[in-house]
Amino acid sequence: MSATRQRPYRRLMTTTVALVGAGALVAGCTSNEPESQGSDGGSSGGAASSNDEAGETVTIGFSAPAADHGWMAGITEAARAAAEEYEDVELSVAEGTNDVSTQISQVETFINEGVDAIVLLPFDGAAMTPVALEAMEAGIPVINVDREFNSPFAARATILGDNYGMGVSAGQYICSRLGDNPDAVVAEIAGIDSLPLTQDRSQGFADALSECGLDVDNRVAAEFTVESGEEAAANLLQAAPQIDALWNHDDDQGVGVLAAIQNAGRDEFFMVGGAGSANAMREIQSGESVLEATVIYPHTQAADGIRLARLVAQEKSLSDLVSQAVPQRIVLNAPVVTADNVDQYIDRAFES
Repeated sequence: MSATRQRPYRRLMTTTVALVGAGALVAGCTSNEPESQGSDGGSSGGAASSNDEAGETVTIGFSAPAADHGWMAGITEAARAAAEEYEDVELSVAEGTNDVSTQISQVETFINEGVDAIVLLPFDGAAMTPVALEAMEAGIPVINVDREFNSPFAARATILGDNYGMGVSAGQYICSRLGDNPDAVVAEIAGIDSLPLTQDRSQGFADALSECGLDVDNRVAAEFTVESGEEAAANLLQAAPQIDALWNHDDDQGVGVLAAIQNAGRDEFFMVGGAGSANAMREIQSGESVLEATVIYPHTQAADGIRLARLVAQEKSLSDLVSQAVPQRIVLNAPVVTADNVDQYIDRAFES
């Protein structure tokens, strides 16, 4: 890219745009029609050719937390795969870390190297905000993934999963099964209660259940790990002798949840998972498990971030939008996967 960068943070859109559905974003990054030419021979705006057509080579820096969780490992793998699709993308991947100081140093290195864009899934969004602002001040667009910064000026674009929507999807599915039984017992195994994402998921779940006259009768929290899932589920099952439906927030901890259920010999209820791991989908496919559905929390967010970073650095737009710039904010969908549609999702799922 040119040595003289425009400052993208000065071009932030005043209207937030949310595209619901990962498919909309992926489709939007391809097959752009050539723009009509004005009388002076200039472009009428937007990308001038197919978004997938090779352009000027751009270097993208990528940093994310350590891959100590199946979903997080899937994030980095998907980002690498997205970069490999483009001959005009050079991806510089920092080693995954759960140390904020280390991640700040990684971004500072990207700034010093003069990369064309940075895709950042912060370990802590608030703590990473100052260095993201530093990158934006240097004219390097930052694509924020999953965990938001606490300043709107710290990112050119933000891609988010829908945590509240996950809870809504899980609750609506349970309502579809138990809505005619006002006495149904619903249980919930949450993630880390201190995290806003867990709070959002639980709120969405409660709100959806209330629409059909149900509520959460038994609730415990785990820590997004197999071990914590098994321990939390064992405690829940001991406290609740009868359950009709159970929502577990996370399919990684769900491995332990399923083990506890099997150890307890319980099968009187059905279970809904969260995140959309491949092993959870195989359980659903088997038809022999209490797990009969899971709610997607896309691990492809960083892959979409790589695609957006490429478009922003090359000053292109999304081809399916009339607007001439990449949206400032994109919220992905949280669909429910069941035996009826699991074949549509399992090939792109991550392994817990």
